[in-house]
Amino acid sequence: MSDSKKKLRILREILGEPIRVGKEHLFQCPKCNHHKKKLSVNLNKDKFKCWVCEYSGSTVYRLVRRLGSFKQQNEWQQFLDERLVDLSSFEQVFMDALDWGASGEEELQRTPLPSEFVSLTGRDLPSSAIPALKFLAQRGLNTDDVLRWKVGYCATGEYANRVLFPSFDIRGSVNYFVARAYDNSWKKYTNPPAKRNIVFNELYVDWQSDLSLVEGVFDAVVAGNAVPILGSSLRDDSKLFRQIVKHDTPVYVAMDSDAEKKAMNLIKKLLTFDIELYKVDISPYSDVGEMTREEYQKRKNNAVPMTVQEHFSKSIAAI
Repeated sequence: MSDSKKKLRILREILGEPIRVGKEHLFQCPKCNHHKKKLSVNLNKDKFKCWVCEYSGSTVYRLVRRLGSFKQQNEWQQFLDERLVDLSSFEQVFMDALDWGASGEEELQRTPLPSEFVSLTGRDLPSSAIPALKFLAQRGLNTDDVLRWKVGYCATGEYANRVLFPSFDIRGSVNYFVARAYDNSWKKYTNPPAKRNIVFNELYVDWQSDLSLVEGVFDAVVAGNAVPILGSSLRDDSKLFRQIVKHDTPVYVAMDSDAEKKAMNLIKKLLTFDIELYKVDISPYSDVGEMTREEYQKRKNNAVPMTVQEHFSKSIAAI
């Protein structure tokens, strides 16, 4: 059986029986579920597009990764050898922007937690932990969230009266942390003396699933598989940007309501690299952290696919 026939078999299993029109196959679109088969798949060009909702992609693997089973994804991987080679060499584009050690491996940042740090993941916590726990509960975090994000606090020292969210790199070492005041401090956040060019909590990021890009750590807790960009703009030579492009990760942009310009600039950069993109509407909330998880997932499911045309239209409307 040829590769094309194998691919078509997998797509039939996922999307149902298609209609053959020339070199293309028309399936029912999983995005808009139009009653007619309007999702055009061209296996020779490795592209797909819905002629109703304009859901599209530069590789059919996006459909398999998004809708297929683990077995079907693994089957399709055999067709990706050439593409994976191209993506692995793509890192060379960013090589000059990175700090490399003598061994040829990227030097990983280390940021020690304050000596006063107390983990909130234990059972026998001191009474000084009560204000921190109350604050986290008010922000909607539960016990599972505290455990997953390894949240702690400081009762004294430079980060006194703050909850701390450590960031773990791919090897499990702390490379940054976010410190948020839980008292009435005028300065809500205090950052450590470390670079922000990291993938916050990369240890837990699933690059093969939908990834939400949000501003802050409380937004990321709500959004699930998410990375906070820590309030800064995302440079196209940053480690986070590089990983998204390398893994061809579908991205949902969910910036704060007052950061529309930042969101559109980020979308423009990612579109340049043909990333599958969606923009999540968070209004009338000021940020994702104010939502329930159910509300965010609902909005994510209704997110607008971003194309060059859609980006242009929204940019004009925002002026």
